[in-house]
Amino acid sequence: MKKIMAILGLSATVVLAHTPLMSCFDNMDGTITCEAGFSDGSSASGVEFRIEQDGEVIFQGKFDSFSEVTFEKPDGKYTAVMDAGEGHRVRLSSSDIF
Repeated sequence: MKKIMAILGLSATVVLAHTPLMSCFDNMDGTITCEAGFSDGSSASGVEFRIEQDGEVIFQGKFDSFSEVTFEKPDGKYTAVMDAGEGHRVRLSSSDIF
């Protein structure tokens, strides 16, 4: 019986797990918008967001009530980071934003 309970406990953990998701797009007006959420349908509202360039944070904010954040497009290469905590970070290179 204990083995069955342990297996059920592990199954529940897997079912409750959620993967962070983020996509960003160029608004063609000098700004970039990133949208985020989780694979279980959870909102990313209030989740930390930052732009890193050359090892420095050049923009920091949080996803709004629509799970979006918009920022001015930096010159050069940069990385957009959704940071919902350990194991829940998404990094997107500027070369992957269209």
